[in-house]
Amino acid sequence: MFLTAATPVVYDYTYLILFFGIAIVSYLVQANLKRKFERYSKMPIGMTGRDIAIKMLHDNGIYDVKVVSTPGMLTDHYNPTTKTVNLSDGVYNSASIAAAAVAAHECGHALQHAKAYAPLKMRSALVPIVQFSSSIVSWILLIGILTVNSMPQFLLAGIVLFASTTLFSFITLPVEIDASRRALTWLEITGITNSNNHKYATGALRSAAYTYVVAALSSLATLLYYVMIYLNRRD
Repeated sequence: MFLTAATPVVYDYTYLILFFGIAIVSYLVQANLKRKFERYSKMPIGMTGRDIAIKMLHDNGIYDVKVVSTPGMLTDHYNPTTKTVNLSDGVYNSASIAAAAVAAHECGHALQHAKAYAPLKMRSALVPIVQFSSSIVSWILLIGILTVNSMPQFLLAGIVLFASTTLFSFITLPVEIDASRRALTWLEITGITNSNNHKYATGALRSAAYTYVVAALSSLATLLYYVMIYLNRRD
């Protein structure tokens, strides 16, 4: 496929508009998440994030997962390798609806691990591939763009590497959504949340899920841009 004089300008501007659009949406989603977390952190509940996590694990028959504190804000995560639920400073010792939602969500990942949830297994299998790809993909793509007409194989290799990170982003979506579903169901069944505050726990986890949706769409848009460059190269 050969380029016309207008073609690169058209898809460059299209991508720039799309890129800035996604960047703005990402900023708004992150700001909304931070705002909700700060607001819901002021709504008291009877148990700390640590207590919530331990209870949820034990209620589901999981006793080999530790609950630990990790520095930072919204750095909460579950590590399947070390079997630890890592709760940030603002969640671990906080007795708020926000802390309850986040702690239960991370325990949702521990439940997925214990039950061999397929999307989580797929995501875990991709981790070493994505780590390797992330370490070199920027350089491969740069070389590929600079040599796209003489050695397009470099750009194609970069596209394949970048595609693994895009796939990872999309596999992450059902993993995160399912963890939130497990968390909210357990919070409601146990009565830790009630008819007055359950909607806030739902709102907090929904806002967090939006960040993963935006990240996946951003990765897909970037991947398609590189594919367009490859397809429109001069042979």
